[in-house]
Amino acid sequence: MVEFCMPSLGADMEAGTVYDWRVQPGDPVRRGDVIASVETDKGIIDVEIFEYGMVEQILVEAGTRVPVGAVLAVIRSAEGAPALLRQAQGRPVAAMTEAAVAEKVHPLPQRPSGLPGRIEVAPAGNGRRLKVSPAARKRAAELGVDLSAVQGTGPGEAVTLEDVEQAAATAARPVHTKAEGEHIRVSPVARRVAEEMGIDLGAVEGTGPRGAISRADVERVAAGRSVIGEKEVRAAPEAAAPAQLPPKTQADFQAGMRRAIAAAMSRSNRDIPHYYLETHIDMSHALDWLEAENLNRPIKDRILPAALLIKAVARALGDVPELNGYWLDDQLQVQEAIHIGFAIALRQGGLVTPAIHHADLKSLDELMAALRDLITRTRSGGLRSSELTDTTITVTNLGDTGVEKVYGVIYPPQVALVGFGKVTEQVWVEKGMMGIRPVLSATLAGDHRATDGRRGGQFLDALNEYLQEPETL
Repeated sequence: MVEFCMPSLGADMEAGTVYDWRVQPGDPVRRGDVIASVETDKGIIDVEIFEYGMVEQILVEAGTRVPVGAVLAVIRSAEGAPALLRQAQGRPVAAMTEAAVAEKVHPLPQRPSGLPGRIEVAPAGNGRRLKVSPAARKRAAELGVDLSAVQGTGPGEAVTLEDVEQAAATAARPVHTKAEGEHIRVSPVARRVAEEMGIDLGAVEGTGPRGAISRADVERVAAGRSVIGEKEVRAAPEAAAPAQLPPKTQADFQAGMRRAIAAAMSRSNRDIPHYYLETHIDMSHALDWLEAENLNRPIKDRILPAALLIKAVARALGDVPELNGYWLDDQLQVQEAIHIGFAIALRQGGLVTPAIHHADLKSLDELMAALRDLITRTRSGGLRSSELTDTTITVTNLGDTGVEKVYGVIYPPQVALVGFGKVTEQVWVEKGMMGIRPVLSATLAGDHRATDGRRGGQFLDALNEYLQEPETL
């Protein structure tokens, strides 16, 4: 059994309110599924689960406020190994190979602390280049999976560990269609609801993983008053609405947000020995390239300078990875994945810094799309928990407000923050020649426990070099 607990959605969070549940006891769950929503001082956040299995019991009702770490539900995980796999009968957990389950019971040794590994790029033998993580490559060798035949679902179509396991499971377990009359994939709770309502599962179109029929699929058919033979099936009762929480006024929200920010920043100033560095970057090459690039694009597809800055930060972190990580247990824990938190101001006041995942693997077009999506969901209240907890470094850009320099405060447990100000026209001397150039002020706030000024300076130097060659980003 696995305990699903109230997550910490930031260093400033002490408690949260369960807003609603997206699952019921008996429902199968996969890693990455949103199973609940939690209300915090920063809004309502969709919370994901990172286990495969089945919901055994829900312990906290919607509308209940509990501290971080409190157990919300119990998940029957895939620890039952082969026996549980045989009992799964089409649930998503059945798609896991026995080797995958064994890894959850006896995990592979973790990479030792130090410089992280990177996504490996290798020829696939069919003219395309494969992006594959070291863990996925190792698992493919163990399971005998041909990586060139695996379609990657990670950033930039990188092959992930889950892609390899899915390929192995598909090869071992052919999927039977309903037309063949051999097997219908259906969750236990969906099967039970179908029996109670008299729904013919053969007439239900599954929308779950690999076409599995879920409870929602059955209820959708029932709600449409399907007729089986001469018996009319009553519409399924409407799902219980989320508990009505006491409405919050605008003043309440802003007060809560300011308290949360104050708590995090107080902790940062108290515990983190900051050092600050600043550099000035000639943006003429970058802005000229952007202007030429955007001339050939419709307005909705144009690239903004913010995407260029984020990509340059991601590339520079590849050169100086010590700034991409956390200070935990009195040591620096460098992170392999580069998840850049981008500070977004809320219309009602306050600030949220959700992460753009795998920013180093995204193209400028993908970064621009991710940025638009993130801003929209942040301001409409549609963020996922991983976007608030996975950030490995924060970028704040106040150039649009007219601010010329930003000296930020590091958000714990991160170890660095990059600040960008307004691009201004300044006198610039280069090779003995004087002229006027568009200049950007870039600052770095670093945690002196994790790095020093020399490494911070190397990062800013790398950032400048990447912005001088925008066509390579």
